[in-house]
Amino acid sequence: MDLPYSRRRHIDGLPGAPALIVERLSVTYPGAAEPALCEVSLMVPFGTRAALVGANGSGKSTLLKAATGLLRPQGGTIRIAGQPVSACHHRVAYLPQRGEIDWRFPVTLERMVLAGRYVHLGWLRRPGTGDHRRVAAVLDELGLTDLADRQISQLSGGQQQRALLARALVQEADLLLLDEPLSAVDAASRQVIARTLDTLCRQGKAALVATHLVDRLDEEFDQVFTLADGRLEAAHAHLV
Repeated sequence: MDLPYSRRRHIDGLPGAPALIVERLSVTYPGAAEPALCEVSLMVPFGTRAALVGANGSGKSTLLKAATGLLRPQGGTIRIAGQPVSACHHRVAYLPQRGEIDWRFPVTLERMVLAGRYVHLGWLRRPGTGDHRRVAAVLDELGLTDLADRQISQLSGGQQQRALLARALVQEADLLLLDEPLSAVDAASRQVIARTLDTLCRQGKAALVATHLVDRLDEEFDQVFTLADGRLEAAHAHLV
């Protein structure tokens, strides 16, 4: 079934295809002497929590942005559920790093989260009862209901991170690409995020989480991919 959105045509995923396949992906930024990613290959099946680990500058954010279509690779291929990235914008939810958001923007937490529903609405439709109901359910799941009317500038770091996750969750995507969601969050927020990812994967969805934190990886993730200087240095899985 084709679904129109923002002048794009979305098509169904291929039966049995993994959530994400990256093959020999290479990305070089304009003017850079070295590639940000060099022939990186990895696969994330549905029902999997995968960590993308590496220091700052290792290429984690570049890979996630390429998988969302925000960056154009110079080489290699990316497939979402067996289809090109351009066909899957409704199927992928992207959570950017917290520092990329203007938290001074005058909007409430609830309105910020509601923006995640617009991938289903297109340009002209306004959010309906079902959209607001979905937002309310996600805010409750992440412990944010009491903060719904608060300006995003008044949120703590952990609350901001959960707000970004809520915006991604209301999209109801099959694949979540999360850039440093565990950075500078308190223990309670990390527990909420870990529990949410576990629930999503038990529902058959998939998540690829970029992080520089290396503690508790085996507890919180099924796969771990390690990047160093734009190359895949190691990969291991303990799928059950």
